Amino acid sequence: MTDTAMTVDTSVHAHGVLLTDAAADKVKTLLEQEGRDDLRLRVAVQPGGCSGLIYQLYFDERSLDGDHVVDFGGVEVIVDDMSTPYLDGATIDFKDTISEQGFTIDNPNAAGSCACGDSFH
Repeated sequence: MTDTAMTVDTSVHAHGVLLTDAAADKVKTLLEQEGRDDLRLRVAVQPGGCSGLIYQLYFDERSLDGDHVVDFGGVEVIVDDMSTPYLDGATIDFKDTISEQGFTIDNPNAAGSCACGDSFH
């Protein structure tokens, strides 16, 4: 697919996901380490996990029909049509403390999650 398959929008309303400054900075650092400027952060929801649904965050160079893209200070976040209703209002952050390290997702649509925190329903 080509880049014309995506809708690029600078407002969070295109897919409802917010990327914090800390998360955007970490994504930029990871992309710099990879030496790639053609990748975007794809956020998706897939069936799986002990609670029924799992989050997927990964770098993607593809552009698919139905993708919604929002730019957060040079970091493009992609969410597909199927995942958008599950992620509307979600905030992606990056924590780097003694007790927590990594990306976190605060999702108001999740009714509950499993003990490990990797899946939700």
